[in-house]
Amino acid sequence: MEELTDAQKVCAKRAENLDPTVPYVRGWSEGRRGADALAEQLRAIGLETDFPGLRADVNVFGDGIVSVGAVRPEAVELLTRLIASGLAIEMAQHDTANPRPPSDSKPRPHPDASAA
Repeated sequence: MEELTDAQKVCAKRAENLDPTVPYVRGWSEGRRGADALAEQLRAIGLETDFPGLRADVNVFGDGIVSVGAVRPEAVELLTRLIASGLAIEMAQHDTANPRPPSDSKPRPHPDASAA
């Protein structure tokens, strides 16, 4: 069976047999930073025990990846709701900082438009 690979090669096979020409350490370090950042946030919201398989890894191309392992559906649903809530707050803050004109306002004529 052929393994599918996305643009970032995240779905590529894990690097089990190392190729001496590939810089795996750099990729694994990037994966480790990502795994550590996620672990920190999971601890902050009390979900660290729900992601026991969280770890850094590297694929055959030397790209760092983060594996979350098997996770309870309830933990994923909670994490999904938290992400969606955070995005909604971020979008609301952006809209407050950059208000749009009311939808019933009349369009302004272009400055180059000649007066009739």
